[in-house]
Amino acid sequence: MDLDGLAGGKRLALDPTDTTASTHLIRLVRDAARAAGAGADRLAAIHGTDDATLAGELNRIPLQSLIQLWEAVATARPGPGAGLAVAAAAPLGTLTTWDYLVTNGPTLAAALHAAQPYHRLVTAAAEGFDLHHDGELTVGFRTTAGDPAVVAVVNEYVLAYYLRRAREATGRAVIPARVTFGHSAPPDHRLLVDAFGTAAIEFDAGADSITFDAADATAPLPRADPMLADLLRSHAGLVLASARPLPSPLEAFRIALAAAIADGDPTLATVARRLAMSTRSLQRHLADHDTTWRHEYDSVRYEQAKTLLAEGRLTTAAVADRLGFTDDRALRKAFRRWSGTSPSELRAASA
Repeated sequence: MDLDGLAGGKRLALDPTDTTASTHLIRLVRDAARAAGAGADRLAAIHGTDDATLAGELNRIPLQSLIQLWEAVATARPGPGAGLAVAAAAPLGTLTTWDYLVTNGPTLAAALHAAQPYHRLVTAAAEGFDLHHDGELTVGFRTTAGDPAVVAVVNEYVLAYYLRRAREATGRAVIPARVTFGHSAPPDHRLLVDAFGTAAIEFDAGADSITFDAADATAPLPRADPMLADLLRSHAGLVLASARPLPSPLEAFRIALAAAIADGDPTLATVARRLAMSTRSLQRHLADHDTTWRHEYDSVRYEQAKTLLAEGRLTTAAVADRLGFTDDRALRKAFRRWSGTSPSELRAASA
């Protein structure tokens, strides 16, 4: 089933939250990276992971920040066990609504299928959450992380997470029928055998998955509450509809630059201060996004010039002054370089 599948008979619409993760998951992985020994400076440099941003359930953090946190975990604690440690630090309720959705239903299989359309509550739409139920119940996950070492940590966590939730939902020591990993077997995976409770672990598989036998998948859940399940799904829909995606680092920079231009102080140092970083860090940040201060400065001024000229309320000289040009001739020269046309031609076309 598509993880943006049907919910209450209607497809959940794609929106900007599709490329974001929840603050709850971000906090969990950030704290796990910190516990694993990741440097404070490295974690502080990851966009949207500060306590103030993570305080609101409706805030949504760019997926890239989540991937960077997973990279920090994988670097600080290489080999088997890093993902297990993250799952071990996530008791029921850590991921709030999602945790209760996947553990509340007539059976484990029913709870997971009912929760599946709301998977964006916790992570991005592209992070694939797959279910297959034909007696046995198989939960699969496909991360968009590119580094194989990071993929291994992410999927280790996800499969351990669903085993933990299965045990919490059923109230018994569920042992999976099998566990599969797409990566090659490490020199020693006894840690995984102990954590999953089975030696039926396959490596170099076609997918990363955990399979529960039919008895565990279809056993009645002792704390099933249909009314609560309905309320959880309603709340999940409201959270997704009201979510506030955090601008990406580059978008945040452009917002700060536009504000600095409007305030008449569009310098690298001013924008860096607005973003709470050094000028050198800002330049490095722009280079990481394959752009430069000059290119971004020109782009933002061009967009603002188009808007102001099209509105027609200011003279060309006034627009030039507002955007920091020496005079209207400098603006006309820059505008022709940007667009191949002149401010007067733009005004005429907008009239």
